[in-house]
Amino acid sequence: MTHVFRIRLAGALLLLGTATSAVLAGTGPAQQAIIANFAAQAKAADPTFSGFSAQRGEAFFHARHAGGKPDTPTCTTCHTTNLKAPGKTRAGKEIAPMAVSANPKRITDPAEVAKWFRRNCKDVVGRECTVSEKGDVLAYLASQ
Repeated sequence: MTHVFRIRLAGALLLLGTATSAVLAGTGPAQQAIIANFAAQAKAADPTFSGFSAQRGEAFFHARHAGGKPDTPTCTTCHTTNLKAPGKTRAGKEIAPMAVSANPKRITDPAEVAKWFRRNCKDVVGRECTVSEKGDVLAYLASQ
């Protein structure tokens, strides 16, 4: 990691707030950078943004959503309630564990994170998730 990247990452992490920063203790630089990018977007959208919440992320992840597809009313439909265990798609394909502690590759590729949020939010919630919802879910996954 370059010195300039470390300085930018440290500055971006300040945007996360203390609650989110504590959650990121077990994450690597790639995960921290992705979550910091979401934090910067959230702060730009709402100057009162004070950090992501793993608790809000957990509530969102486990909630039943009425706007999406009837066969995927919640994230746990495919990802299960045990984020350290593999999940399964509706077609039966295995999904690697969502918890960062069980799957260190989780939340390391910005393009993958964007792709799966775009697809899964539309399927489960019926719309694009907000930046705050995405950040909260990422904080939850990072805390597991």
